[in-house]
Amino acid sequence: MNSSNYNVSAGLSYRDSLSTAVAKNVIVLALGLSINYINGTLIHTFRKHQIFYVNPRYILFIHLVLNDMIQLTTSFSLFVFSYVFYKINTFFCCLIITSAVFTTLNTPLNLAFMAVECYIAICLPLRHAELCTIRRTYILIGWIWAMSAATTLPDVFIIVATEPVQLFYSTIFCERDNLFRHPVSSKKRDVSYIIYLVVVWLTLVFTYFKIFFAAKAAKESKSGVPHAKKARNTILLHGFQLLLCMLTYIAPLLKNALLLWFPKYNVHIIFVCYVIVQILPRFISPMVYGLRDNTFRQKYLIMYFLSKSCSDRLRQGPPQDKDSI
Repeated sequence: MNSSNYNVSAGLSYRDSLSTAVAKNVIVLALGLSINYINGTLIHTFRKHQIFYVNPRYILFIHLVLNDMIQLTTSFSLFVFSYVFYKINTFFCCLIITSAVFTTLNTPLNLAFMAVECYIAICLPLRHAELCTIRRTYILIGWIWAMSAATTLPDVFIIVATEPVQLFYSTIFCERDNLFRHPVSSKKRDVSYIIYLVVVWLTLVFTYFKIFFAAKAAKESKSGVPHAKKARNTILLHGFQLLLCMLTYIAPLLKNALLLWFPKYNVHIIFVCYVIVQILPRFISPMVYGLRDNTFRQKYLIMYFLSKSCSDRLRQGPPQDKDSI
């Protein structure tokens, strides 16, 4: 198949006026860099305190945060490249798209494992230390990446097997459908998405109701209510986050429907869909544990900011009295 057949008609709708393009890129960069700054602070706080290294919950959380940082960085990089360069090298595009797909698939799996950990902590507290060990946590993270690889890498192999070598030296508008356009890739993607979502949703529903009944029983016995209630709310947040992540899978259908209804606003519809689908779900991750969790927020995150503020003041020296100058 000739690589010149890789038309970029899908990217034509991305063309904006100069002022609109600058405004959209500023918004995307501001949101992306702000979220990455928050996530980077969480990772730095995690690294500075050994107490988080021995807690499977925080290890899974920081893996989710790091995963979101990679996904968000690749996402807004592609957005900016589509305006600045329009078309980029196919090999470079393949690397970015593969990283983005990897991290997108990692998110629901990570949420499912975090929900299971909450379930074990609340419903099986006596076995939590036995079942949720540090070694098993890292094995689970390895399985997350392995399952994502099993879903993503076949698309790369299909391109290598069906496309000429010249394709990787050409330039294309970097979009997943432009790159992985083989019918087998499309069908495999739909099937894998359905399997992922069904398994993860069943896991979240199961753990939520188990924790809900545990919270109800704890309320009747007036013992351990806050922990069970907070875990139940955490599962709800995971469900909401997963609901936002699901928009990635239905985004093409939603975008096409909106474009049919409002054809005059196609570039704005694409931009709004991008912000809601790619950026908003990544804003939830720091909220679930980083800012809601008392241990992480009060004892370490706030202490980090206070100590940083104090150290900055010490570098500046003591305040000087104007009258003494």
